[in-house]
Amino acid sequence: MTATAPAPFTEDDYRARMARAAGAAADAGLAGVLIAPGPDLIHLTGYRPVATERLTVLVLTAGQDPVLVVPTLEAPDAEHAAGASALTLRDWTDGTDPYAAVAPLLDVSGRFAVSDNTWAMHLLGLQRALPGTSYTSLTDALPMLRAVKDARELARIEAAGAAADEAYGEILKVPFAGRRETEVAADLAALLLRFGHSQVDFTVVGSGPNGANPHHEAGDRTIVEGDMVVLDFGGLKDGYGSDTTRTVHVGEPTVAEQHIHDVVLEAQQAGVDAVRPGAACQEVDRAAREIIEEAGYGDLFIHRTGHGIGVTTHEPPYMIEGEEQPLVPGMCFSVEPGIYLPGRFGVRIEDIVTVTEDGCRRFNNTDRRMAIVS
Repeated sequence: MTATAPAPFTEDDYRARMARAAGAAADAGLAGVLIAPGPDLIHLTGYRPVATERLTVLVLTAGQDPVLVVPTLEAPDAEHAAGASALTLRDWTDGTDPYAAVAPLLDVSGRFAVSDNTWAMHLLGLQRALPGTSYTSLTDALPMLRAVKDARELARIEAAGAAADEAYGEILKVPFAGRRETEVAADLAALLLRFGHSQVDFTVVGSGPNGANPHHEAGDRTIVEGDMVVLDFGGLKDGYGSDTTRTVHVGEPTVAEQHIHDVVLEAQQAGVDAVRPGAACQEVDRAAREIIEEAGYGDLFIHRTGHGIGVTTHEPPYMIEGEEQPLVPGMCFSVEPGIYLPGRFGVRIEDIVTVTEDGCRRFNNTDRRMAIVS
């Protein structure tokens, strides 16, 4: 397969993202946003430094140009970041106080949203330098900051989903019976890489009773004839995530196993059908959960129906009861109901979808019916 390079993000893309973040912070009554190395910094600037004891922080405040503060020895890398031309770069040298370099950029009595993966030592350093400031988690303050994707982002998530679909098509061709879960998981990881992923985040292979654990780590259990097997896998392709789940069976399933799978399949379709602009996130969860509850398995659906996806494979929004955030065109998330029978088996079916102007579109399109493997 020849991969097509995705359309690159532009200076204007990064400038608009940073302006949107600063504006959202102001609307929330915050003085600004402080972004440490991690997915938020990648999304806002295209810069991918490793988090270390040396302070790197992006400062976004409404009405001011974005400023990225970096260690001097890392400044050359920062200057070459895709969004560097949309911000001002300031560096600090070893032996000086990095927090003193940031302090003039901040309101001395302001409250700031801080990216969730900010190291405690850096947040405490800022508090010492500016004792009048206060801080809140970025996810708590601005949970939808990365939720609505632009056209270039949607194209990358769609391509990641298509690559995961190709991996699924190939894994159905490998033998399951007589092999350990870890061996099938290694096959899945190799296939994701073969079809263009740069990073494999997870390859859940839950056979037989292990399938009743939604986040089972592939282990040394040998898969045998008659096993139901949950396959949940994904990672990053061109910086954006994939995540899909299909449940297969080694040999012909029993009537009871097929019934459980049919219920989950109906629930997954109901969840997808509930996706539309203006609907609350919880409505997607309710639609899928109602099918499972009516079938008598409500207590065995033990997780939310979905999670957002983007530069990470799990991010807001979340499809769960109590989440009243309205769905907006451009949001991308999973729809993944499941039923888990302890000591016996589990079934989960998952697609990534995006909200469109009049409903939704799936980014995973492999057959959702139970596949029979050897």
